Amino acid sequence: MNTSTAPLLVAEHLSKRYRLPRHHLFAPAPEVQALDDVSFTLQAGRSLGIVGESGSGKSTLARLVMALEHPSAGTVRLDGVDLHALDAAALRAQRAKLQMVFQDPYGSLDPRRTVLQTVSEPLAVLHGAAEAERRERAAEALAAVGLRASDLAKYPHEFSGGQRQRIAIARALITRPKLIVADEPVSALDVSVQAQVLNLMQDLQDRYGLAYLLISHDLAVVDLVCDEVIVLQHGRVVERGDPDRLFRAPEHPYTQRLLAAAPQR
Repeated sequence: MNTSTAPLLVAEHLSKRYRLPRHHLFAPAPEVQALDDVSFTLQAGRSLGIVGESGSGKSTLARLVMALEHPSAGTVRLDGVDLHALDAAALRAQRAKLQMVFQDPYGSLDPRRTVLQTVSEPLAVLHGAAEAERRERAAEALAAVGLRASDLAKYPHEFSGGQRQRIAIARALITRPKLIVADEPVSALDVSVQAQVLNLMQDLQDRYGLAYLLISHDLAVVDLVCDEVIVLQHGRVVERGDPDRLFRAPEHPYTQRLLAAAPQR
């Protein structure tokens, strides 16, 4: 695990407002505050969990960290670089360091593309890698997630849900990133398969020194994987701390309600 004191990821005073449609022609456009003054740091090789109910701002935060949207205020720095201050070419170069795993493993994979095409796509887009290198790296990524090189010629419908999420993780790994943003990565899977994928994520973290920003409504998942937890309510941080303390002796009433409503496993 990386012992550097400089954080890999630093988010400072992030806010995001969305403008809504006008109620009538001459009225000012109303706004909704999706994220309000959120700050945190994440060390290399560590995992930070973001929890909260639907509408709490979790996915908005993920999009800002991935630089898929611009914040209304605040900064996101990866390895000291302000992602939202970069032009398109410089941001593309930084994207090799951060990748994303989505909630629905089938919806995030193009059914018309082979596993080779899907997994190797980031190399083609970000690095312009030659076909031989893409195939070799894709086979390495599949092996890392417990699949075979012979699977490269197959299509997503030929795999189970858990295997498809392994393919999605392989696609995220292929650029050898430092950070993976995982947005509800196991919520679409059966409980038995969830444990396999979470164990895989932890094994990959140990092997490659990955940092995870894990977005989830499932407190048990965050408790298992994360070193620190942030609780969001209406776009604001209401509590933070290590999961051993936060999930066993929560201080904020909102965190207490989340825990009371969580299913027992």
